[in-house]
This record gives sequence, C-alpha cells and structure tokens, in this order.
Amino acid sequence: MLSNFKKYLFPLLIAFSALSVSASAAFYSVSGLSKLFAGAAFAVIVMAASLEIAKLVIASLLYQYRKNLPKLLKWYLSLACVVLILITSMGIYGFLSAAYQETAAKAGSIDAQIELVEVKRDNVKEQLVVYNEEKSSINEAVVSLRNGLSTNRIQYKDTLGNIITTQSSTTRRVLTQQLDQAIDRQTEVNYKIDQLNEALFKFEEKIVEIRLSDAVSSELGPLKYLSGLTGFPMDRIINWLLLTIIFVFDPLAIALVVAANFAFEQVRPRTKKNLYREDVIIEEDGEEEKEKWVENGYMGEDEAEKRMDIIGQNGNTGEHYEESPEPEAITSIDDLTVQELQNLLSITAKTNKYGPKGWKTIQKRIDELKAENNDDDLIIKY
Repeated sequence: MLSNFKKYLFPLLIAFSALSVSASAAFYSVSGLSKLFAGAAFAVIVMAASLEIAKLVIASLLYQYRKNLPKLLKWYLSLACVVLILITSMGIYGFLSAAYQETAAKAGSIDAQIELVEVKRDNVKEQLVVYNEEKSSINEAVVSLRNGLSTNRIQYKDTLGNIITTQSSTTRRVLTQQLDQAIDRQTEVNYKIDQLNEALFKFEEKIVEIRLSDAVSSELGPLKYLSGLTGFPMDRIINWLLLTIIFVFDPLAIALVVAANFAFEQVRPRTKKNLYREDVIIEEDGEEEKEKWVENGYMGEDEAEKRMDIIGQNGNTGEHYEESPEPEAITSIDDLTVQELQNLLSITAKTNKYGPKGWKTIQKRIDELKAENNDDDLIIKY
C-alpha cells in the first residue's frame, strides 16, 4: 500500500499542479471575457467555461490517443487547442488589464485631489506674498509718519533776533490722522496674514492626510519605480508584464496536463493481449530480460519484443517455459525438446539462417518433432 502511494505521489502532485493552474487560468479567462462582453456576461461565462473544459479534454485526448487518431482529426484538435489557448490568454489579459485600470483610476483620482488642494494652497501663497509686501510698506509708512511727528518743528527769528522753534498744528494734525489710518490698516493686514497662514497650514495638512491614506500608490510603487528607472511610461511597462504572464500561464497549464498524463502512463502497469485476447500485465522482470537480450546481442529489439509477446500471451514472465540453455552451450539441437527449440528460436537472430544452430535448421527440427507427436496422437490405444 505504501509503495503504491509513493509510486503515485509525484504523478498526483503533477496532476494537482495542472488542475490548480488550469482552474486559475479558467477563472481569470472567464472573468476577463465576461468584462469584455459585459452585455451578455452570463452567456459568455457559460461559453468560456465549456471551452476551458474542452481544452483540457483535448490536450489529454491528443496525448492518450496520439497513435490512433486520424491525421485530419489530430490536426484539427491541435489547431483548436492552440486557438483556445489564445482565447484564454486574451481573457486573462482582459481581466488583469481591467484590474490595473481600476487601480490606476484610483491613483489618478487621488492625484487629482492632491493637485486641487495644491492649487488652492498656491493661491493662498500668492495672496500671502501680496499681504506681506503691503505689510512691509505699511510698516515703513508708520515709521516715517512717527519720525515726521517727532521732527515737526519750524524755526524763525523774532524782531529781537531770537530764534524761535515751534510746531505746525496743521501738519501735526495731518500726520496724526495718516498715522492712525496706517496703524488700522496694519492691524487688518496682520489679521489677514494670520488667516492666510492658518489656511495654508490646513491645506498642507490635507495633502499629507491624502498621501498617507493612499494605499494605491504603494501598490503601484514598483511600477512607478520601473517607469522612472527605464524612462518608459507606466502603461507600457504594465503591458509588457501582462504579455509575459499570459504567454506563460495557459501554455504551462496545458503542458502540466500532458505531463500528468505521461506520469500516470509511466506508473500504470503495462499490459498485452494473450492468446485469448485478454489483457495481462507485463512484469518488470520481463522488460529487464528483454533489455538483456538486446544488450548481449542475442537479437534485435523487434525480435526481443516478439519474444516478450510470446511470453506475455500466457500472462506471466515465462516461468512455464523450461529453462533453456545458453546458445553457446548447445552442441546439438537433436536432443532438445520442442519447448527448448522454440525458446532457442526466439533468441536466434534472423541473420543466422543456416548452420547447425541457424533458425531455419531449428524450425525444421521443430516441425519434425511436431510431426512425430501428431503421428503418436493418431495411434489409438486400448
């Protein structure tokens, strides 16, 4: 039981791998084709599933009956299998490309959101620059007005020749009014700058949140890296990757199906038809004996096969035959029985026709012995 399990373990592993790869390819193909023909999705699923099953059956059929199938049918089935592989590959391409487009669309949406926030942020920055410039000019005006108020003096000489220093009330009133207006505007500008800085901080914070919540960019990270490394667009890189996958996926599934058939054929007991047209198992010892005959030069491979046919007709490895002496040990065939002569004939090369141990001489001796036996059978004994 354990030996049989070990013998079938590797073929079963190959068969499991073939079924898993074939099932995966069928799933992706059916899903992809249903997306390509979304108007009749259910009908396409039924059609694609039946074609996938037929493809695996065709692959097994072509291997199992490769010697017996008519050539025209064999060519048609081979062509149909290749076409079905292409259809499956097209479905896989459709499924994977749709998945990529969905991911790329999400990434594009996130990029658009970030771009919109960046536009608003840049607008705030431009306003902030304008207000900062105004703030600088207001600060300069306030300093100038305060200096004007502090230096608002008029000097003149009276009739006695004394220098009189006084301030112009009108000028002072004007300067004071302008200073008050400048200070009010300065307060408004400072408040506006604070608001803009707060809005700018919020926009920057929003950009960071969008990027941190973006799981799609991490999925497309390797493709973006390859795109930057090679200088090719990301769409072209993903197209190369998809073509590589589809040209390996389904052909590998078919190859594994054929390999599974081959592996089970190797571990399956070999059988032949006996005289009664019954299937009998060819023992491994018989195969080793046939190889020994060929290696030792007793006969060719075809003659050894015929010899094994004679042995296999009785359903065993030839134990029922009497042990035949080696050809080199035989000095005369006159003392051999019919069975021994038949065994010797089966291992005699066809090129050795004549001579004491030629196959024609052996056949003649067999016929003589059979004739003698037939004569004995005609004698009625009471």
